[in-house]
Amino acid sequence: MIKKNDLFEAEITAMTAEGSGICRADGMAVFVPGTAVGDRCVVRVVKVLKKYAFGRLEELLTPSPDRTTPDCSIAGPCGGCVYRHITYEAELKIKTQRVRDALERIGGFENIPMEPILGAPSRTRYRNKCQLPIGLSKNGEMQMGFYAVNSHRIIDTHTCLLQPEVFDRAAEAFRAWQKLSGESIYDEAAHSGVLRHLYMRCGEKSGEVLVCIVANGAKLHGEDLLVKMLREAVPEITGIVLNINRERTNVVLGRELRTLWGKPTIRDTLCRLEFEISPHAFYQVNRTQAEALYNKAAEYAGLTGAETLLDLYCGTGTIGLSMASRAKKLIGAEIIPSAVENARKNAAHNHVTNAEFLCGDAKDAAHILYERGERPDVIVIDPPRKGCDAAVITTIAAMRPTRVVYVSCDPATLARDLKQFTAEDYNIEAVTPVDMFPGTAHVETVVLLSKLNTKQHIEVELNLDELDLTSAESKATYDEIKAYVLEKHGLKVSSLYISQVKRKCGLDVGQNYNLSKKEDAKVPQCPPEKEAAIMDALKHFQMI
Repeated sequence: MIKKNDLFEAEITAMTAEGSGICRADGMAVFVPGTAVGDRCVVRVVKVLKKYAFGRLEELLTPSPDRTTPDCSIAGPCGGCVYRHITYEAELKIKTQRVRDALERIGGFENIPMEPILGAPSRTRYRNKCQLPIGLSKNGEMQMGFYAVNSHRIIDTHTCLLQPEVFDRAAEAFRAWQKLSGESIYDEAAHSGVLRHLYMRCGEKSGEVLVCIVANGAKLHGEDLLVKMLREAVPEITGIVLNINRERTNVVLGRELRTLWGKPTIRDTLCRLEFEISPHAFYQVNRTQAEALYNKAAEYAGLTGAETLLDLYCGTGTIGLSMASRAKKLIGAEIIPSAVENARKNAAHNHVTNAEFLCGDAKDAAHILYERGERPDVIVIDPPRKGCDAAVITTIAAMRPTRVVYVSCDPATLARDLKQFTAEDYNIEAVTPVDMFPGTAHVETVVLLSKLNTKQHIEVELNLDELDLTSAESKATYDEIKAYVLEKHGLKVSSLYISQVKRKCGLDVGQNYNLSKKEDAKVPQCPPEKEAAIMDALKHFQMI
């Protein structure tokens, strides 16, 4: 049995969802960060649990063909990027396989209709938002950067390859100002000091830059000097604001903002729509890949201009608004009031007049819409990492949309939810992974679900009154047959299946019953097991 500090040779054969390589020692899986599939290496055991262990790469004996020279010196300790040591092609393969594995192992799906992953045009400088925690080093100087893996220890960072160069310039000017002004640094444990975070946003298309200083107080020493130094270092800057956060919390932003110079928002364009972005507003951090994702979602939605589109978990409305011009009506639902207000403002700003936004939990909003008789043709869902509430999926199925477009940020919860959708008679038509965050372990997925035989099922319900029963057939109603089959055989059967079996037995079920108006309509056929159960019921009621 392996134990801590053991050394062993192994080959990396797979990757975890967090981007660590997987090898085996004494039959136990060992997770090793910074390795690649195909690496032959010496691993030191650093922690042993009941069913698996963690290791550290001690020596690389034979490198994987996927390996490349890391372009960031702090990628390991920072923990933000886990794939900077392998090629982008290898990274995309790993992310595609992660989605496939989740759907197969958790969802139990086979023959998954996977489309090629949508890779990013660049692995670097793609983020339009940056949050840098501020703290004191051991020698009492300000440090600013990113938290080390699984800790609140700050890795002092002067550049990050995921963020635009303009953020580096703004951060260096801020560092220089702090030295000159002597403004105090926030101490998390003592809840004292002022400077907590440096928070920056930029518009990829507009070029506008907003710098926000998060502080444990309402005023900074040397505010005029700060404005002067930032404007000199960053001519692109359009706004400098102070965010006041006096709470004992890990939440970065407080509620109150004070503008030190310029305007407190930036503009940017996404899918031909212009958005006004405040420090609090949600906006996709990789605009280019967000457009790729939204375009794929729109393709899957298949809107023609005649549909009602429901956008659940709509946030500030970006996905739904990007499709609104192709829909008859857009309804968005979101639980965060400020996001709903932003969605309404975004709709008005872009002259979208066919949109309505509701504030409420997805489950409650979906139920309210169902109760008021809304039957959307297409539903788009973009839930948080925890996925959908089971009740949300049940209500979506009750609305009977012809298509559901599921945008997911977690393959595991996606697989779980798709399992419930298929149980509700939805079929997986297409799956496309999207690499929104190159270098990191994250992967997004867009899935198209379609309702099985929706039109035929609707016609079954509409034509129930057109039965032309003979006296012999009236011995048992359809509901009585269903109840008998359920009680004796434990099977649920539809009116459609009962009519098919009755026809086989020569019983009249009415001239128009269950006949589609389409010449080439595909009608589901009664399975043999259910046919036998229905035959038994017909004999029981002396109808045959």
